[in-house]
Amino acid sequence: MSSANKAFPTAPLPVPETQLVQAHKLLNIGLIASSVAHEFNNILTTIINQARLGLEYTDGRQKNECLERILKVSQRAASLTGTMLGLVRRTGPEKQKADLVALVEETLLLVQKDLAKHRIRVHKEYQGRPHAWVCPGQIQQLLLNLIINAQQAMVQGGSLTLGVRENRPLHMAEIIVADTGCGIPADKLRTIFQPFYTTKQPNATGQGGTGLGLCICRQIIEEHHGRIRVESLVGKGTTFTVRLPLEAAERAGDQVRAAS
Repeated sequence: MSSANKAFPTAPLPVPETQLVQAHKLLNIGLIASSVAHEFNNILTTIINQARLGLEYTDGRQKNECLERILKVSQRAASLTGTMLGLVRRTGPEKQKADLVALVEETLLLVQKDLAKHRIRVHKEYQGRPHAWVCPGQIQQLLLNLIINAQQAMVQGGSLTLGVRENRPLHMAEIIVADTGCGIPADKLRTIFQPFYTTKQPNATGQGGTGLGLCICRQIIEEHHGRIRVESLVGKGTTFTVRLPLEAAERAGDQVRAAS
């Protein structure tokens, strides 16, 4: 999107109140809760059906096939539960080595049913498995904000591209969230990161339009010594690029700051 409008937020933003940040996080969890509940209903239906079949079968091989299907969907349920609990609990400032592709996949697990319901196709572009020294819960919150924004920008459906790659010259890992939605006017790009500024109106269910999502994203990025960049064309779509210091660079920076 070389001819797209671009914005690099540079001026410091007032840090949102802790209560507002937490409220917005809970709002996002609420948005995905119905999708996750629907997925659990599908999983339980599969378990019940396979258990009934297993009880009817007399052949040991057929019984084992039913048990294997039950095990597979149960593992998916455990993964969903673990991701939801991790998102809620991982709120502290502790950083750890994290596989960014795994974080994207875990976040996608929470929203993929809702994306499909809104006729949004997901494309993945992973180049390697970059690791960064991050707070996983905060990065997942950032990803949820960007993905939900992208979904709300594609009211007629569209394509969502999620990418992860290394930018070795900058010693950064990059996460890309790109949509084919309505786009953002050029004169709005430098204000979208300000608290309570929004280009959207709440929908019929009250979702969207809080003006906190991108502000929180920027706050998280600043806490990780990273950058967030946006490119957009009205009627074509928007691409957010999140840059995070690669593991070695970030840990070295933390050690220098601790020693000073």
